[in-house]
Amino acid sequence: MKQYSIKTANPDEQKSAEKSRTNELLQRAFEPCLSKTRRNIKRLADDPKSAAWAEDGNYFEFKEGFYDIGNWTSSFFTGMALIAWQQTEDESILKQILRLAPYYREKVFTHSLDTHHDLGFLYSLYSAPLYELTGDKEHREVGLRAAEVLAERFNPKGGFIRAWGRMDSNEPEFPANMAIIDCLMNLPLLYWASKQSEDAKFHDIAARHADMALKCFIRADDSVCHAYRFDLKTGEHLGPDNVCGDGKDSYWARGATWAIYGFALSCKHTRDRRYLEASLRVAKKFIAQLDNEIVPVWDFRLPKNAPQIRDASAAAIAVCGFQELARQGAADTEILAAKNALLERICKDYVDFNEDCPGVLKCGYGSKDAYSSWGDYFLMEALSRELFGFQPWW
Repeated sequence: MKQYSIKTANPDEQKSAEKSRTNELLQRAFEPCLSKTRRNIKRLADDPKSAAWAEDGNYFEFKEGFYDIGNWTSSFFTGMALIAWQQTEDESILKQILRLAPYYREKVFTHSLDTHHDLGFLYSLYSAPLYELTGDKEHREVGLRAAEVLAERFNPKGGFIRAWGRMDSNEPEFPANMAIIDCLMNLPLLYWASKQSEDAKFHDIAARHADMALKCFIRADDSVCHAYRFDLKTGEHLGPDNVCGDGKDSYWARGATWAIYGFALSCKHTRDRRYLEASLRVAKKFIAQLDNEIVPVWDFRLPKNAPQIRDASAAAIAVCGFQELARQGAADTEILAAKNALLERICKDYVDFNEDCPGVLKCGYGSKDAYSSWGDYFLMEALSRELFGFQPWW
């Protein structure tokens, strides 16, 4: 009887083939990020406005002006465009980005009262990187002004940056005594401003807010609350609150990812390992909540009978946070495996390749089944980090 030998695959060859298939998947997902950004940045420059989310992915129907106080999203388009410009060296993309410069200047020089803490999101993805990339000092001036306006929101007694509302008002809807976990992503603008201006006050405000977040936002079980309130007269800690999660005691998935990425970035800028340790704790807890769908539900403590809506934007932000931990040499095999699994899943099942739809990432909002401009941006950042070694500006 003839004997047949079974040829086993070389493990190195298997790994190489798997890596190749993964790269093809990521490259394919990057293509609509690039092609849609070319169109979206021109539409934004033609009609500057907020472009937050849309159920059908058409952000340009969103009813909020560029100078409206609620606008925190315009720069997700400019951030994507800056990545596109760097990858393609297509000067026509930069031309569209620069058309927006007068609006960014006016927002912080003329409309500064109609801003909130998300000046960090806006100017860390516009003026600060434009100065770094072009050397144009006008962008430096505007970025520093944005940091000044953001710094004015700092409450020294409570050690926190006020989240929302005009600084000359204290409306119940936008209370002066509230900070939210999202603000960790605004701190890089202050760190940048401190280096640019050689003024330690920006760094000190950012670090004090990060210290407050360590104490107030991470629960004993390493889950994260969304908001926290303080006594404005004494700075006393009044306790947790909620706006974006399902409830005061809930565990909002995107909030956890803001914490993972935000604490890692504070470690990057300060070298304070307490922030790195916090990022790792929150990351491990987040990973432990993931089920077979991999992409997280929008709140990990939803009632059993509640719709289990997935939040692909939280998945994309988590990937960016895990990539930052890896860059700092702090990501173990569990974190790296979660990074790969999340990124591959959203690229397989959550990317919209329809060129008629401005949105890229499906189910990228949270509590609604909708697209979001922040989901699109963090997907593109994650892909650029993974494929090209891109180093973001945060």
